[in-house]
Amino acid sequence: LRGDLACFGVSEADHGSDVLSNEARAESEDDDLVVSGTKWPVGNATRGRFVTTYVKTGARDFSLVLVDKHALDPATWSVLPPVRTVGLRGHDLSGVSFDNARVARDSIIGRPGAGLVQTLKTLQITRTGIAALSLGTMDAVLRIGMDYTRERTLYGGDIYQIPIIREHMVKAHLDLLIAECTSIPAARALTVAPERLSLWSSIVKYLVPVVGEEVVASIGAVLAARGYLREGVAHGVFQKLQRDHAIASIFEGTTHVNLANVAAQLPFLVDSEPDGNGADDVLADLFCWTRTSPAWEPDGRRLQLTNEGRDEVGQRYETIVENLLETARVSAAPDVAADLADLVARISELRTELYAGVRANPSDTTSADALRRAKRYCEIHAMISCMLTWLHNHAEFGGAFADGSWLVLCLERLLERAQPDTVPSEQHLPSLEKAMSRSYDQRGWFSLLTLADEGRSFAIPGE
Repeated sequence: LRGDLACFGVSEADHGSDVLSNEARAESEDDDLVVSGTKWPVGNATRGRFVTTYVKTGARDFSLVLVDKHALDPATWSVLPPVRTVGLRGHDLSGVSFDNARVARDSIIGRPGAGLVQTLKTLQITRTGIAALSLGTMDAVLRIGMDYTRERTLYGGDIYQIPIIREHMVKAHLDLLIAECTSIPAARALTVAPERLSLWSSIVKYLVPVVGEEVVASIGAVLAARGYLREGVAHGVFQKLQRDHAIASIFEGTTHVNLANVAAQLPFLVDSEPDGNGADDVLADLFCWTRTSPAWEPDGRRLQLTNEGRDEVGQRYETIVENLLETARVSAAPDVAADLADLVARISELRTELYAGVRANPSDTTSADALRRAKRYCEIHAMISCMLTWLHNHAEFGGAFADGSWLVLCLERLLERAQPDTVPSEQHLPSLEKAMSRSYDQRGWFSLLTLADEGRSFAIPGE
């Protein structure tokens, strides 16, 4: 509470994400616990005073113990050498080793034996936050790309006019908007619907860092040889972002770990009936950006290990689509409404195919095919999130946001993952490119907010 740095010691070198095989232990002795074992790698293990340590406290029991290094006998603990990393070179990534370190019995956090559950619940919060790192990286590299495409002249004009360069830039911007639509409701779920985060946090933790990696690679293609030079374009900042972001898809659960979590829940999600009681209010709280979320009052009891077969986003698909098409006919541009109808039909076919595959293999939740189905579920979740973002904000935001062109483009971009021949509709690009240029010229964020009525200022509550 005085601000001393803390860290979370879960991983062990020999076990990685297999936390049930961890060997560090805390054994009772008199009125104390004696902690032995090594945690590695751990962020802030050297600089941190406190180590929340995941230890074995029984044959199959694990607990979290809050270890204050300042209160230990110096002979009973040591820090490991810093780990040399490709990116994040200023980050204290190291480890800590305990050798019969004595701590008070009341250092156990919460109920003894609850460490695994506590850790899994904690990860629902931290992996949701990783999306912000990816969004920031995407915004930064997109700006570097805009700098370069405006300044670099070839063949009698700036290189943005070269079709393939323009395509890279437009798709990178669309990827950022998709990530924004997917990330914000997951972050708001922390206070609105924390009991759903076991699923939604894994979806976000898989999808957004992967999209971020693709955006970095795409801007790298735009920079071409300049992307390999530490001088000139951005003076090495692009390369630093490229290195630093590489960890986003790895820590707090790798892409495969998070896809496995989604795959394990799919059989229950596809065979559950959508729950209409209160679902509309939940979706409005999640997706309406001008609505203030409740204050966060941390309570681990509200976090669950599974969604228990409930997903207001995915299971309300038919109702959401019906509402989308009806609203678009009234509020969106005529060509947008027609294009959305076509896109929805294609998305519905993908969803039907996915659900059939899950139902045909209900016990298969660990194979490569199961992870591919989980990946498709994440992509469809992102599509629905884009739809809901438009539905819940178009009336308030107005302008190019309300006309819906960006929504068509985002859905086309997501469909490209399943149907690679899908390309952005040219007639919808002008408003998006205008917003890109305005964000660049005004040094603002590349966000959907820039598509709102010009001259009106919107801020996400709490920011």
